[in-house]
Amino acid sequence: MDDKLKTELRNAQEVLDKGGVILYPTDTVWGLGCDATNAEAVKRIYEIKQRNDHKSMLILLDDIGKIASYAEVPEVAYQLLEAANAPLTIIYPNARGLAPNLTGADKSIGIRITQELFSKSLLYRFRKPIVSTSANVSGRPAPALFNEIGDEIKAAVDYIVDYRREERKVHQPSGIIKLGLRGEVEIIRN
Repeated sequence: MDDKLKTELRNAQEVLDKGGVILYPTDTVWGLGCDATNAEAVKRIYEIKQRNDHKSMLILLDDIGKIASYAEVPEVAYQLLEAANAPLTIIYPNARGLAPNLTGADKSIGIRITQELFSKSLLYRFRKPIVSTSANVSGRPAPALFNEIGDEIKAAVDYIVDYRREERKVHQPSGIIKLGLRGEVEIIRN
């Protein structure tokens, strides 16, 4: 890991530790992120996105073994995660240990396990889940590349990570599957 990446990880973690909001690269699109256990930080993301707080956001984790700390995990989830060959967000029932304004009205939470270097390293260092939502005002297209992120979003965050900004490879949003307590599977987005 080079010195620039280490510096960016340290800077982003300091902002998260203080309850701030970051703009950062993920395994899919650039995201707005904060401490997923901090209700005030989560509220700021809703405000930045101009989004109704009745719509839940997802969290990133760095390890499959951590999912059960934040939601009930039907057995089928592990099979789906093992079979996935692209980023996959699974919506789990009975969220816990997270900011109450982060979960869905039905107490569900979307969780994605990231394999991308920056976000995975940041999660490992921070030791808590991080919110991940696309870096756009609600209702507008999600930016595929850093240079497509609006100035109003950039001005509203506490820190913009200086890593992968020049990248031209377009990453796709994740697939989304919702699981029920009895293993019901609903495909929301392929």
